[in-house]
Amino acid sequence: MKRTKAKATRTRPLALGYLRVSTDEQADSGAGLAAQESTLRLEAERRGWDLQLVTDAGVSGGVPADQRPGLGAALEALEAGQADALMVAKLDRMSRSAADGASIMERAQQQGWSLVSLDLGIDTSTPTGEVMANVMLSFARLEKRLISDRTKAALAAKRAAGVRLGRPSSLSDEVVARIISERDNGATLQGIADTLNAEGIPTARGAACWTHPAIRKVLLGQQAARLRTAV
Repeated sequence: MKRTKAKATRTRPLALGYLRVSTDEQADSGAGLAAQESTLRLEAERRGWDLQLVTDAGVSGGVPADQRPGLGAALEALEAGQADALMVAKLDRMSRSAADGASIMERAQQQGWSLVSLDLGIDTSTPTGEVMANVMLSFARLEKRLISDRTKAALAAKRAAGVRLGRPSSLSDEVVARIISERDNGATLQGIADTLNAEGIPTARGAACWTHPAIRKVLLGQQAARLRTAV
């Protein structure tokens, strides 16, 4: 999605220089706000860009971009065409999450603004810098795919070993046996639910109200358990 062109009559590109420190980094001169600001001002001057600073102080790099006041506002301004580039002294100032960083890079490409990270040579305003950004995007996507594949393989292995996944039921054996018995004796699912509700018996999740889908789920769970035992 291309951004709305809301450029004023700017004679030079406008970069939003993003500064961030977490609470633990406040006293670290190498990662401090002043050091980041100095780096960004020098680079903006070298490029002939105007610079407007946006700051998130005391915010962890693990917080998603849109949940940070400063960075969230900067991304909205870029999408609206109110600035031309997002510039950071170090990529970890913008994000410490590969997925979050990749998402911002993709937004820059889709919306038509430039992303510049001075420490890694990412600069989507230049052909070489854009290639570097695409390489990092590819590795971020690969990492996400590998994590997904490992998770699926681990879950499949647990299922094969007979491990029951998901939240365990908190229903007593007595309640389960009662549901099965009433069903075997011809009671409807809703009838069983109404009886349990009238007696104030909570569901497996602790809810106060039984429904016929909840009764069906208990019965299906017992059927599946019997099949596993038979095998």
